[in-house]
Amino acid sequence: MTRFRPALAFAPCLLLAACATAPHADRTGRSGANLSAPGVIAIGAARAGLGQDPRQVAIAGIVTAALPGKDQAPGWLIQDAGDGDPATSDAIWVTGAAAAGLASGQTVQVSGRIYEAALETDRKGRARSLTAIDAERIAPLSSRAQRKSLASIQPIAIERAPADWRALQGMRVRIAAPLTLGERDPEQRTITASFDGRLWQPSELAAPGSEQARAIAADNERRRLLLTGDTAILPAAAFAARSGSRLDAVEGVAVPVAGHDGIRLSAAPDLHAAARPPAPRVAGDLRISAFNLENLFNGDGRGGGFPTPRGARTLAEYQAQQAKLVETIHALNPDVAALMELENDGYGPDSTLADLVAALDRADAASGGPQDWRYAAPCRQTCPPREAGSCKDACAASTRGPGDDQIRVGLIYRGQRVAARGPAATLQQGPFGPLARVPMAQAFNAIGADRKPGPAFVVVANHYKSKGCGKNASGADKDQGDGASCWNAARSESSRRLDAWLKTDPTGSGGELTMIVGDLNAHAQEQPLRELYADGWQDAFAVAKVESPYSYVYDGELGRLDHALLSPALAARLRGAVEWHTNADEPESAGYRNGGAGPWRSSDHDPVLLGFDLMPR
Repeated sequence: MTRFRPALAFAPCLLLAACATAPHADRTGRSGANLSAPGVIAIGAARAGLGQDPRQVAIAGIVTAALPGKDQAPGWLIQDAGDGDPATSDAIWVTGAAAAGLASGQTVQVSGRIYEAALETDRKGRARSLTAIDAERIAPLSSRAQRKSLASIQPIAIERAPADWRALQGMRVRIAAPLTLGERDPEQRTITASFDGRLWQPSELAAPGSEQARAIAADNERRRLLLTGDTAILPAAAFAARSGSRLDAVEGVAVPVAGHDGIRLSAAPDLHAAARPPAPRVAGDLRISAFNLENLFNGDGRGGGFPTPRGARTLAEYQAQQAKLVETIHALNPDVAALMELENDGYGPDSTLADLVAALDRADAASGGPQDWRYAAPCRQTCPPREAGSCKDACAASTRGPGDDQIRVGLIYRGQRVAARGPAATLQQGPFGPLARVPMAQAFNAIGADRKPGPAFVVVANHYKSKGCGKNASGADKDQGDGASCWNAARSESSRRLDAWLKTDPTGSGGELTMIVGDLNAHAQEQPLRELYADGWQDAFAVAKVESPYSYVYDGELGRLDHALLSPALAARLRGAVEWHTNADEPESAGYRNGGAGPWRSSDHDPVLLGFDLMPR
């Protein structure tokens, strides 16, 4: 960290209100005299002596910024010209009733009791504190030289993430390096920024609990910075920008914000908004995508039934949500798409799945497309004429599933490009059903120009148990504190059962071209994925040599919950893999509930698109 402090043109005694009685501070910043001795001491020396008794002190400085306490109690930050020790902060938080009369720019002397004030915690319960003085008496400074010296204090320039922000706590700072925008929270009026590029989920890059994962987590915390300010300083544009945008000229006072190192801004930073990416393209003659729809529910399917349990609250919201998803799917232009978080309401004409397929066909019609969308089901959607009325495995109007959860997985496809081979197969064992959504496997053949079928391939749609702990996680499913969160054991068991099931060829395809796609609710180096790697499944993004893939942002950190794993034979036919970052980087204000247009923030997960050579030769 490079720190630029103002040169001290005056002897220390000229800067202090009572030179004769001021205790001497050595180069460590610790006072050699009793803190109750009369006279003003440097703020750094007062802070360094916090553990000594008694703790009555007198300090002097310039009021730099308002910092109200709990219930908006009076509070101000005061900074002095320094004690010469870069390890101690030269600022302190002034609290108490006497602080009510302060204003920014005043130069004052404060007497009172110094203490450590607890602040709010972060999401993980980690607390931060701020050294404060409970003011008993505040008086203006009479020394013109002292006032002039204090008024000339400039913000400290910070070129890289400090090793310890406590040495800057409460001081005016200026970030002399670009920051990268991360999470935005308009309700709390905070944005997350980071030094040296974006932050990554540790378990995306290293095994949970490993030394490497702990090092990544520590480095994230060192580089993370929360910024806060009023509407004039943090305008709507700051919350509407995408993650990955750049912030320059960040200036304010360094104080903990929401349990993290932070800055209370004194001026609006320069925002350089990141551009939205164009629709992706992949090589290959057949495209397969996977997409978490973030709770697509259509009410009763006839315009009523709102609000829904997990999705749209009104018919208008549902129509806006569906429009964004249709635009996303059409831009991806897949031949097969695996879907997650789809309402589990059957396969009839009023079902959410049938409604989505109909909307895709209407969009095709508007653009002159083929209007050939179909959906897979674990039962026959039509029966041969000779079996009409007696077809035992036909879809009944009441058919739901797979599984009994409110949400399910689904598979849709283009009928002119691929043909489904029989009903889909499902697995309802172990965690599948009570915890995880039931997986669904469908065999397909690509259809050539002369209707000649290509080799059979199988797409398996999945949605494992989430990381949320709730009240029921116990034993190995409790949060182990390693970064994998809750239900890691259940997700790992899901992977083992899924692999064993697929080895039995549940669709009867007889082939070796199989893919596992969907929201596995685990990052790339967590045990559920490692189980599948060990069984020979290959990460499509590793096979395609894609650098730094991510599909989800949580707590400002990038990672993948959405995966595509390929059998070795299918991996040999992969020609490309890409994520379209339409969602994870977008603010919630771009979503359907806030009237955002286009495919942006149609979900909280980014869609995955894969390209293969699977057409007949």
